[in-house]
Amino acid sequence: MEHDSGLSLIRRVDASRAREPLFSVASTRRIEAAALSGLPPFTLMARAGDAVARLALALAPHARRVLVLAGPGNNGGDGIEAATRLRALGKDAVVVLVGDAAALPADAATAHARARQAGVPISTWSAEAASRADFGLVIDALLGIGASRPPAGDLAAAIALAAAHAGRGVPVLAVDVPSGLDPDHGQPLGDACIAAQHTLALIGARPGLFTASGRDHAGIVWTDALGLALEPESPDAWLVGASEIARGQSPRRHAQHKGSFGDVAIVGGATGMAGAAVLAARAAHAAGAGRVFLDLLDAGAAGLALDPERPELMLRAGWWQGAAEAIEQSTVVCGCGAGDAVRAALPRLMALAPRLVLDADALNAIAADSALQATLAARAGRDRATILTPHPLEAARLLGSSTGEVQADRLAAARALAERFRATVVLKGSGSVIAAAGELPRINATGNASLATAGTGDVLAGWIGGRWRTGAAAFEVATLGVAEHGAAAEPEQPGALRAAELVERLYGRSRDR
Repeated sequence: MEHDSGLSLIRRVDASRAREPLFSVASTRRIEAAALSGLPPFTLMARAGDAVARLALALAPHARRVLVLAGPGNNGGDGIEAATRLRALGKDAVVVLVGDAAALPADAATAHARARQAGVPISTWSAEAASRADFGLVIDALLGIGASRPPAGDLAAAIALAAAHAGRGVPVLAVDVPSGLDPDHGQPLGDACIAAQHTLALIGARPGLFTASGRDHAGIVWTDALGLALEPESPDAWLVGASEIARGQSPRRHAQHKGSFGDVAIVGGATGMAGAAVLAARAAHAAGAGRVFLDLLDAGAAGLALDPERPELMLRAGWWQGAAEAIEQSTVVCGCGAGDAVRAALPRLMALAPRLVLDADALNAIAADSALQATLAARAGRDRATILTPHPLEAARLLGSSTGEVQADRLAAARALAERFRATVVLKGSGSVIAAAGELPRINATGNASLATAGTGDVLAGWIGGRWRTGAAAFEVATLGVAEHGAAAEPEQPGALRAAELVERLYGRSRDR
């Protein structure tokens, strides 16, 4: 759904779109300041109020009464102006101002005066003033991108009231960013944080709307550039999704054979964890690898002849100890369910493998061993490429920090890992972050919470290895693999998606293209 008013265009931002630029608060402020210097006063706020009102009408066309919760800054002014527009269109829009009208910034004060003149009911905050249960829509214009500390007092109470309306089935539309959410990092600033069904990001979308807890709080994200040209601006990150899958399509030629599609070796699967390596191997084969070797580190599995579900896989006990030439000609995925046994294999694999995906216990072993860390960082200087696929706890171990610190700034954590180990990094989680030295980080928009189940990370590592079998650039392969992995879980269904089923979905989607 798109609405064009001449000056602005409201667009839905999700996994189906092409790469979307994401701007931090600092970058947004810079763009806004440059625009304001060349526009008459109130121009941007008028455009913002119009955009909010138009989206509100599209989202809740039958809502007779609209509640605008307006804060003490320009975000509140955007909401107040939207109320004026909605009033002119026949809606019973009311404003509850959480703040002092006399202290509003200049543009917000203009919006306040216009609303008064238009007959919009404006009251100062009280729970009673905003507690009518017959609102058809709540507009959150409390804090916007300017918030830097946990909401407290009346602001926290207003956020709680919005949650109470949402609990009764009333949709909430957040202006710019859900109040109480860190727009750059996607984490609530405190206990009080709006959980919106829709968010309209003004000028450009923020990274925090798509990673960490951002998706849970932002709901469906829309954006409106307010008539500003963003093309010359350098974003702080890119949102990627389905367009990556289209970029990765490569039809097979009739004269090709299995040798044309490379070898992938999976090294992992210690005692009690063989299933993790098997899942990775199945995924690598489904991704198109010509041959997949499965080297199980479980001594008890040494006599296993085949995977009965996927007999195409070639079980090769001790493969990592074999001919150096075989390792030098393969893409290696190491660590899935590998346990402590992986420590012995890592030095040789890091020395020889031209393309190495490190996951799970391989990352834990490296985090605990400074010599392995140095070997990993040195790979890039020997024209050896590496992709790391940590979840937040593994990333914290590699960085010598905590999970909380990693999640507090996922983009920074992924960049730090990429720089430290000179590798491409996939920091898994909601809004997985793909980072590489010298590149703008990317946030993946595909996928959903059904992937939060055992084994799906092993599938991702194997799938990336299978996609990487012919030596494409690691950053692009990682981006493609993560996008495909998430897309295979769509559309979202209740409950967890079993990892073995995920492999089959990935295979089916790749065959359908």
